[in-house]
Amino acid sequence: MPGHYNVLFLCTGNSARSIMAEAILNFKGRPNFTGYSAGSHPSGKVRPEALKQLETAHLPIHGLRSKAWEEFSLPGSPKLDFVVTVCDNAAKEVCPVWPGQPMTAHWGVPDPAAVHGSEAEVERAFREAFFILDRRINLFLCLPLKTLDTLALKRELDSISQTMPPVTHE
Repeated sequence: MPGHYNVLFLCTGNSARSIMAEAILNFKGRPNFTGYSAGSHPSGKVRPEALKQLETAHLPIHGLRSKAWEEFSLPGSPKLDFVVTVCDNAAKEVCPVWPGQPMTAHWGVPDPAAVHGSEAEVERAFREAFFILDRRINLFLCLPLKTLDTLALKRELDSISQTMPPVTHE
């Protein structure tokens, strides 16, 4: 594996979960990782609740935008080492062919944008999604990528979502 890794987080709307994952990885993974996010059917806007959660965690939000995943399959786009779906809809869709055949994984995270209720309930859903992504990214960053063979790395990448039950922070 190379010394620098590009990771694309995918979701359908690219408005919340994948955006938060991009921001978390870009903050915690630097300088060895660069995070990106995209959606199969991007909403065209980032949810303000996701931006608020990132700001609360003191993570930079500059430059975050909702974009289509085709942007990363074009000539001249970053070479991807990992592609991680964070929602069930994107995991079931036919993805573009990624140049270089990056390693893929699915880390399903409940959709905070689907929560309808009080402001506190919506805020809690975004906070829980953030904490789930944060913990999974922390585990991912602890993997000894340079020493694992491809099969072992794929097993570890897939197991990250299976070992992390949703966390509730009240």
